[in-house]
Amino acid sequence: MKVEQRPAESKSPATLSDKATLLKLHREMLLVRRFEEKTAEMYQAAKIGGFCHLNIGEEATIVGTISSLRPDDYVYSTYREHGHAIAKGIEPNAVMAELFGKETGTSHGRGGSMHLFSQEHRFYGGYAIVGQALPIACGTGYSITYRERDEVVMSIFGDGATNIGAFHESLNVAKLWHLPIVFVCVNNLYGMGTAVNRASAVTEIWKKACAYNMTGERVDGMDVLAVRRITDQLVEQARAKHEPSLLECVTYRYRGHSMSDPDTYRGKDEIKEWQGRDPILTLGDHLKQQKLLTDQEIQKIDEEVTAEVEAAVKFAEESPEPDPKELFRDVYAEAGAA
Repeated sequence: MKVEQRPAESKSPATLSDKATLLKLHREMLLVRRFEEKTAEMYQAAKIGGFCHLNIGEEATIVGTISSLRPDDYVYSTYREHGHAIAKGIEPNAVMAELFGKETGTSHGRGGSMHLFSQEHRFYGGYAIVGQALPIACGTGYSITYRERDEVVMSIFGDGATNIGAFHESLNVAKLWHLPIVFVCVNNLYGMGTAVNRASAVTEIWKKACAYNMTGERVDGMDVLAVRRITDQLVEQARAKHEPSLLECVTYRYRGHSMSDPDTYRGKDEIKEWQGRDPILTLGDHLKQQKLLTDQEIQKIDEEVTAEVEAAVKFAEESPEPDPKELFRDVYAEAGAA
């Protein structure tokens, strides 16, 4: 699928010609991929329970967008958020421990796969309800504006969320109040098992921004450099002018909607076609062509990342279970309260 590139993407920040930045993007994408592959393995081994949604295939969108942010910027995500949390700086150990339901996890084992959270990293969660985080992101954006700060909020959601009321209300409020928010739609072409052209009257999601007189852009979500370039511009617009925007990243998930999804609604040829545009392999080839990496160096990075993920599993397995005495910690109402 060829994705139209919007005009604003033409400006290329100098940072994307910097070797250290390019290698960091490559390594982070590879880390997310290996983490998710190991997560699938651990889920099948019954080490991880509950619902579990993987980011495999979407790494360019994840890393390309979040890498544009500063550490003090905010991210709100969805239930498919393992990669987002890692890209925002949360240690793989803490993410894996949360998936295992251990006390050392990001939510002390109480949230699991869909509810990662870190106040330290300003990663304010995965949310089980579609579109639930959009209005909350507006609240954070309003707080930034009210306090006259220059942080930015990134609100990440899927294409299915753009058909619900909270999406439209949030974009409307963000534009009315000039909130510093970059709304990122991860359009992987399916909302659960329903194709986007069967769910949305407008299939090019970026066009929905025009209803709110807001900047709307579309980018090839399998190209990490393209994603990073346009996100840099939208983040700067939010930071300097307090103007929100909507970015549609057209990408693809290689696995089903969740680990329990038999994935019978897509053809094998379609999946194979998208895998032929794999974002990690594409960037790796680019780095080799630019003589920034060799095959041997790529293999070494892969081995290092794989070891880091294996260490995260070991950490999770050896971490303590939550103490039953702490069951009601962080709960608003006291136990037994009416």
